[in-house]
Amino acid sequence: MKWNLRLVAAQRGIWKATEMQRRLAERGLVISAGKMSGLWSKTPASLKLDDLDVICAVLGCEVGELLAAEAPRIGVRGESAAGGAE
Repeated sequence: MKWNLRLVAAQRGIWKATEMQRRLAERGLVISAGKMSGLWSKTPASLKLDDLDVICAVLGCEVGELLAAEAPRIGVRGESAAGGAE
């Protein structure tokens, strides 16, 4: 999955992580500076659905704008690069 938080935020005039953090806090989602930096600059390993709801509400977007499917990088989990089990 590709995480598009910065792109979606920029499309709505939010250019800094601190601005996004402030807007989230106004909606009741208080995020530490470290966690906000991670959300802003890389794809999170996990994210609570309630937090995702607040992010979408702040940005006025749908989940599909924040998360975009990507083609798998290397086959299916559990398979070797050669393509099968031995």
